[in-house]
Amino acid sequence: MRQTTDISENNQQKPGKSRLQVVLLFIGIIMIAMTLRAPITSVGPLIEIIRNDTGMSHTLVGLLTTFPLLAFALLSPVAPKIARKWGIERTLFVGVFAVTAGIVLRYLPSITSLFAGTILLGLGIALSNVLLPSLIKRDFPNKVGVMMGTYSVSMNIFAALASGISFPLAQYSSTGWRGSLVMWGILSFVALMIWLPQLRSIQHEAPNVQISAKSNVWRSKLAWQVTIVMGLQSFIFYSVVAWLPEILTQRGMSSSTAGWMLSLMQFFSVPVTFVVPILAARFKNQRGLILATFACFILGLGVLLTGSRSLVPLAVIPIGIGTGAAFGLVTMFFVLRSRSVNQSAELSGMAQSIGYLLAAAGPLLFGFVHDLTNSWTSAIVLLIVASVIYMLAGLGAGSNRFIGEENNKKTSVS
Repeated sequence: MRQTTDISENNQQKPGKSRLQVVLLFIGIIMIAMTLRAPITSVGPLIEIIRNDTGMSHTLVGLLTTFPLLAFALLSPVAPKIARKWGIERTLFVGVFAVTAGIVLRYLPSITSLFAGTILLGLGIALSNVLLPSLIKRDFPNKVGVMMGTYSVSMNIFAALASGISFPLAQYSSTGWRGSLVMWGILSFVALMIWLPQLRSIQHEAPNVQISAKSNVWRSKLAWQVTIVMGLQSFIFYSVVAWLPEILTQRGMSSSTAGWMLSLMQFFSVPVTFVVPILAARFKNQRGLILATFACFILGLGVLLTGSRSLVPLAVIPIGIGTGAAFGLVTMFFVLRSRSVNQSAELSGMAQSIGYLLAAAGPLLFGFVHDLTNSWTSAIVLLIVASVIYMLAGLGAGSNRFIGEENNKKTSVS
């Protein structure tokens, strides 16, 4: 028997939230979600400008996307422990503050501050990445699918906007690419202010954010399958976000159009990031959804391999659908494959720690393979191989089981 204190059980003993409190919590979650990808996806369309301005190599500039992922990997496993001491609400506040500070730091005219700010915002995003799904499981237990879908949609809409407008902002702003990157600090600052009312409940809720005394997620085959799915879908997404504009510009497309192609990819991910979590919550298992996302990856990457500029939309649309569906699906695994809020946080921390460590290799390895072969073909093939492994691990992660109960015959997803 697991010796855990379930947050949801403790939460049920307290008076319910008022309608206004629920509305403010909902808005706060959505606002934080908006800040989780935009500071990263805004970099991809600016890589060529940044390289020309700083003289950095493809491999080095790829670290601007890799470092946040390394920060995710470093902080994710300890995020639940931080929440145990500070409370989920306060920990999320600190995370958004770190994002804002990191964005401002990137504006300073120094390569050192550029990378330092990138690492800091990555650490801030890591806290929200891990804790928001657990917060949703705790405070919206009967609407997990809809809330996770809304959370994912909010994240991806602003990720797409950041990709689409970062280059025009840099082109027409007197502050150039640094000014384009710092604009997203306004969004995170607004999120910070909107989250302030949630700090009032810290004193009562912090003690309930506990970690299982005898966690078994690290010894669970199912947890490792979820982790591999998390890592490889992020590996594919961040590699494409970092390098697609560069691939397209080298094929003769303008930088502005290339940026909008990346934006188009992410806009097509938006509806599926809402629909897939709802479907995942209703299906007995999610293997069919795994196979569907795999098919999207193979189709999009296969078309991208042809090198045809006229077929680029036919490549980015299925990739966008696949990445959106895969992200919405794996975040639902944090909820569907766990019994309690505590276990959900542990699984989320593990999957995002190891998963983002794997994902961090994506942009760096992608750029390295290009520099080594002077061709994008081998790099794209690398993503196809990652897609196959994603599918194999996903078939296990999508089965109707719970962490620590893989050998039980009678398990069900409620």
